[in-house]
This record gives sequence, structure tokens and C-alpha cells, in this order.
Amino acid sequence: MNYDTLLTSLRESGNFRTVPPDSVLSSLVDFSSNDYLGITDRADLHAEFLASGKAASAPFSSAASRLLARVQDCYADFESLLSSAYDRSVLTFNSGYHANSGLIPAITDSNTLILADRLVHASIIDGIMLSKCRFTRFRHNDIAHLEQLIKRERPSGDNILIVAESVYSMDGDQAPLEELIELKKRYPGIVIYLDEAHALGVEGPRGLGLAMASSSPEAFDVVIGTLGKAAGSVGAFAAMSSTLRDVAVNKARSFIFSTALPPINIAWSTFILEKIFSMDPERVHLKQLSHQLSDGLAPISLTPPPASHIQPYIVGDSHKAVALSRSLAEVGLKVLPIRTPTVPPGTERLRLSLSASMSSADIDMLVNALKSLV
Repeated sequence: MNYDTLLTSLRESGNFRTVPPDSVLSSLVDFSSNDYLGITDRADLHAEFLASGKAASAPFSSAASRLLARVQDCYADFESLLSSAYDRSVLTFNSGYHANSGLIPAITDSNTLILADRLVHASIIDGIMLSKCRFTRFRHNDIAHLEQLIKRERPSGDNILIVAESVYSMDGDQAPLEELIELKKRYPGIVIYLDEAHALGVEGPRGLGLAMASSSPEAFDVVIGTLGKAAGSVGAFAAMSSTLRDVAVNKARSFIFSTALPPINIAWSTFILEKIFSMDPERVHLKQLSHQLSDGLAPISLTPPPASHIQPYIVGDSHKAVALSRSLAEVGLKVLPIRTPTVPPGTERLRLSLSASMSSADIDMLVNALKSLV
């Protein structure tokens, strides 16, 4: 491979990426973070955690994989908390990427057909590729198309794993969970794998996600939650049956062969999740901001923006997205461009991500700035 040619091509297409320096962006109002509940900068919560003594006895490293680590109680406490909340077994992973790339191959075999929503995250696609299963994608949130694929493929005798996200990371829209539940009732034996990365903390009862807000939470056989977004921590978990948990412990390579997360991080995750369960005021405020932004963007958007904590402003060209991002930075707003291959060509955008730490004035500032620039 000619690396210089590759990099030149990326620059010419407007898709060359660099890591932004902290000194430039830290003073801006951040509309690119996944810190949906505003926990990351909550000094009061940090101080309470440190004062609680829960950090004092927690090592800064696990020093081994989970199967070999000397300290286990912190992981067990964390998983027990979530197990009670979801009424099923829970297993901790090092990240959402580790969960998806390790768990999908672990719970499938050569007789599994995977049907995935076209807009699922790259980590899910990588997990599917590692599984070596036969798979195809259904049109985004199109249950009719999904059912067509089930009818067409079911005579082959394959098991079917349906993979979706509850809130999609680039568009902010929600999967039709009730329709998925009805589909599963019509076709027994289907397994549903739901990634709640961008719903955990924000949606559902106590912030547990949209599956728990549905009519049949048990219909979702695997529920993935990540801790590096609304939870203001690091890592991920999978809520599933005890049988699937045992399978994952024995077959998920990302779990078996990775050094476990530091116990101090797990202690913080346990502490902060207990807080998140009661953060209804933050969730209400975030929803209000979401409606305010959606209403403000409607007159200038190519497509109606969802009233979500994630809203896309479609530009359709990488160079334009980069230029618009730079212009917003000049007026105090951090809104980084999202380009191919993260999104399909022609849908390049600004991804507007909201936080409960923001004010109504912050939303007005962003809307007014966009209206003046487009």
C-alpha cells in the first residue's frame, strides 16, 4: 500500500482526520460530546465518590484478565446492581466495542443468519464479520423489509439473530421496538440483540434504556449498555440470560483475552449508576433542550430533526461540513464534522449532541449561529 497516496486521497476528499488539541477546544460549548447527563464535569459527584471511601480500597489496575484477576468483588457488585435492575444476568466488558466485537461471535455459529439494521455501529459490523456468519442488512428501521428477509431465509433452517440499536448514534432516531417485539412473537426462535449505547442513562425508567420502557423487555435477549457516554465512566455491559452469560465467559475473546478494567473504574461506575437511576430532573431538562433544538433547526434542515439528544444537521459534503465546523468554533461552539465512512457518502453532517449541563441559551446560540452561516 502507498500510504502517501492514501493520505493525499483523504485530504482531497475532505475526509482526512486529526486529533483535535485540547487547548483549542476546551473553552468552547461542546456539542460533540456523548456526556448526555453532564456527569463528566460534576465536581460534586467526584468529591462525593472520593469521600465515600469506595475508591480507597480499589486498585488502579486489575493486572490480569477477568478470569485471572485477584480482585473480583467490585465486578460482582457492579454486575449484581445491574442484574437486579434488568432482572437478568450481566457481564462486564472493557468497552462497547469489546462487547459487540466479542459477544456476537460468541453467541452465534455457522447455522446462524444475522439480520442487522443498515445503520448499526461499526463495532457491531466488526463483530458480525468476526462471527463469519451469513448476514444481510435490512433497511433502516424498516420492519416490513426485515420480515421479508425472515420469510425468505427461514426455510434454510438457520437460526436468526436480529441486531439493532435503540437510539442511533448518528441520526438520533429510535428503533421501532414494539414492532420488533411483535415480529418475534410471529417467528418463534428469533434472538434480538439490542445496543442501548446512546439510550442508557437518558431513556426509559431510571435511565435503563428503551428496552425496559417497552411492553416486553424480556423480548430483547441481549441488551448492551456502554458506560463512556451518559454514565460518565468507561466500559460496557451485556444484560442477558445466565446461559448466554456462561457462553460469553467461555467464548467471547474480547472478554477472555483483555486485561479487565481497573477496579477503581468499576467502583466509580457502580457509584454513578446508583445516582443515574434517580436523575429524572436531568432527563427532563435534556428532553426540553432536545425539543428546543429540533424546533429551532426545522426551518433550515433538509430533513425534520428528531426531538432527541442527538440531532443531525445534514450538509452532504465533507469539505462543507469541515468549513461549517470551523466557522462555529470561531463563535465559541464545538461541533465536529462527521464524514465518510462514519456516515454514507452524501450524508456528511454536523452531529449535534446535547447535555443536561447545557442551558436554553446554549441552544439558542447554536441555532442562531447555524442560521447565520447557512
